[in-house]
Amino acid sequence: MYHDLIISGSGGQGALFAGQALAYAAMDAGLQVTWMPSYGPEMRGGTAHCTVIVSDTPIGAPLVRNPQTVIALNRPSLDKYEPLTASSGLLIYNRSLAGREPTRPDIVIVGVPGSDLAREIGDERVLNMVMLGIFLRLKPFLPLEAVCQSLERHLGKRQRTLLTLNHAALRRGFNLPAVPVPL
Repeated sequence: MYHDLIISGSGGQGALFAGQALAYAAMDAGLQVTWMPSYGPEMRGGTAHCTVIVSDTPIGAPLVRNPQTVIALNRPSLDKYEPLTASSGLLIYNRSLAGREPTRPDIVIVGVPGSDLAREIGDERVLNMVMLGIFLRLKPFLPLEAVCQSLERHLGKRQRTLLTLNHAALRRGFNLPAVPVPL
């Protein structure tokens, strides 16, 4: 088993946190993992991203040129990573902020109103977890509950106040009826 993905959004949308949550859950499950965050001016509103690789064998390099999956939380992320998604890959994008439809015929495209769903849950800051829940449904190499338990183990004190919201957002994305299962 091998899967690589890029999660991208504006600084503050939680792209790095979503990737870290996935990486911790995979590590807790005994899988090999790399998590490469992008830091810099992105933290002030530009496009922040992270690369996550999960495998059951050792990972040779932490870099990915054409990811199997892209989770795009906003329009700049969609514009940047749609062309880089591997042929036959998966693009999960936030229709609430995309402003356009992806056009590639050679990839699987799943658009959901992620920001709207996060607001329905009670906090737009959990958009990242809604989208991660969708990913876990489409690529079920980790159980949803493993990610929820990993969040409980690894969240810092500051983020613990959002644990219930994060769990609700993961479940909302995972159980979204309009999402095909699994790919």
